[in-house]
Amino acid sequence: MNASLIPARSQNHESAARPSSGWLMLAVVIALGFLSGYLIWSAMVHGVRLGRAASGLGLGVLVVVMARGFFTLQPNEGAVLILFGAYRGTVRASGFFFTNPFNKRLKISLRSRNLNGEKLKVNEKRGNPIEIAAVVVWRVEDTAQAVFDVDSYENYVKIQSESAVRHVASSYAYDDGEPNELTLRGGADEVSAALTRELQERMAKAGVFVEEARLTHLAYAPEIAQAMLRRQQAEAVIAARQKIVHGAVSMVEMALNELSAKRVVNLDEERKAAMVSNLLVVLCGESEAHPVINTGTLYN
Repeated sequence: MNASLIPARSQNHESAARPSSGWLMLAVVIALGFLSGYLIWSAMVHGVRLGRAASGLGLGVLVVVMARGFFTLQPNEGAVLILFGAYRGTVRASGFFFTNPFNKRLKISLRSRNLNGEKLKVNEKRGNPIEIAAVVVWRVEDTAQAVFDVDSYENYVKIQSESAVRHVASSYAYDDGEPNELTLRGGADEVSAALTRELQERMAKAGVFVEEARLTHLAYAPEIAQAMLRRQQAEAVIAARQKIVHGAVSMVEMALNELSAKRVVNLDEERKAAMVSNLLVVLCGESEAHPVINTGTLYN
């Protein structure tokens, strides 16, 4: 079938419902209950009077039916009202209310919730397997969409969060990226912001608002963790050596310039080379240098 011939499914949007005060209707129901009891008692005391007895029983049934219309809501809690399959609005205010007894009421928490995602094994941008997990802070913003547009909004949030984390993880390298490249390890704030945006796009259909998303776990998969650790150690050693050599060359240059400027000693090229060699060995060596006393000359 041509996709253009399939009718688009309309989205539901929340509308406000205005129920009656529960305390006022409670007084009415109690009064009707007393009246029902009085009519039944009067019919029994004054003999069988079917009209009065039937009225009392009818009022009693009405009281029982009306009692089903009372409900309470706590702060940050909503109730979706459905009458014979039709959406009648959402109550968001907290308190004691009365509504049509035949309304079906679905209570939904409007509080912020945490979804602590499980560790997922994903291939990052360069194909290396990594383990990643995230925590998502979310809340229901549109109760009509949450109830009618998805089958189970809580399960929808869980599945879409996992899908979004996988997609974001595969879009970035773990670390050691190209110059000015954003990586999972080096750009935690930017990656979290990108994850939040993608989650919001995915969950808008369910009437869910994503307040924040953060990575809680990030590591190489166990099968390559040791190899990557050795690589990181080697890179750290190389970086440290580069700094040591750069500093040693600067110190040697400074020493030669100072000796030459203050005319402490006149060195020819061969003596300068020997001095440079000795200083580099002392400055760059890992072990402690042991001096050697030369009893002759450099040329003997």
